Amino acid sequence: MAAAFDDEDLSVSLASIPPNPNNRQQRDQSAADAMSNSNPAAMAMPPPPRPNNNGLNGHHNGGSRGSSASVQSPATRRDMQRLDQYKTVKLLGEGSFGKVKLAIHQPSGRQVALKIIPRRKLLSRDMVGRVEREIQYLQLLRHPHIIKLYTVIPTKSDIVMVLEYAERELFDYLVKRGKCNDDEARKFFQQIICAVEYCHRHKIVHRDLKPENLLIDSEKNVKIADFGLSNIMTDGNFLKTSCGSPNYAAPEVISGK
Repeated sequence: MAAAFDDEDLSVSLASIPPNPNNRQQRDQSAADAMSNSNPAAMAMPPPPRPNNNGLNGHHNGGSRGSSASVQSPATRRDMQRLDQYKTVKLLGEGSFGKVKLAIHQPSGRQVALKIIPRRKLLSRDMVGRVEREIQYLQLLRHPHIIKLYTVIPTKSDIVMVLEYAERELFDYLVKRGKCNDDEARKFFQQIICAVEYCHRHKIVHRDLKPENLLIDSEKNVKIADFGLSNIMTDGNFLKTSCGSPNYAAPEVISGK
């Protein structure tokens, strides 16, 4: 995967993913779009902006660092104006990579989740790769039960991913509610299987499925999130590396068999 990446380009295609000869992706896309179009607020989200020369490794790829740091470039001002469209409501969670905050997209009034990743925490190529992969795969995958990436806003200090908001983790839901009844369990499992099968058809494996990465929206629909450990599927290669959460990983993955 290339080290440099256009942060704002939300039309990235992964060259290593072969086209689907049956055009099933188009049908899945149409179904997902139909669900989104049923909510007028979804159409009010800002469209993907035009790509510039910004990358994950720094807000400016050019060699103009000799100019005064206090003078903002047009691209920087535009990014800050885009970020100002979102009003932060509360902190939803915090992890090793950064914070997730609930925010309101003020032009539409829609709730979104802002995943804020400080650039100073991207200390290694592996960390940068995880962020790049999550952005690229969420750009590619459009499914009712996979969390949507609306846009990416790069600032001088942070990478801000604007994501679909889901109210809670499946883990928290189960802790609070206890055992699911049969109908609810079947519904959750069917939605998870549907989304995972969609990912696999596009040669993407999540590699860290667990209740904490399965979110539930206000309609009690499951949304798969956190594609930072995901990768392109190559026959026979995935058991060579162990990843994910040991408490949820299959025994053969942990043992490398």
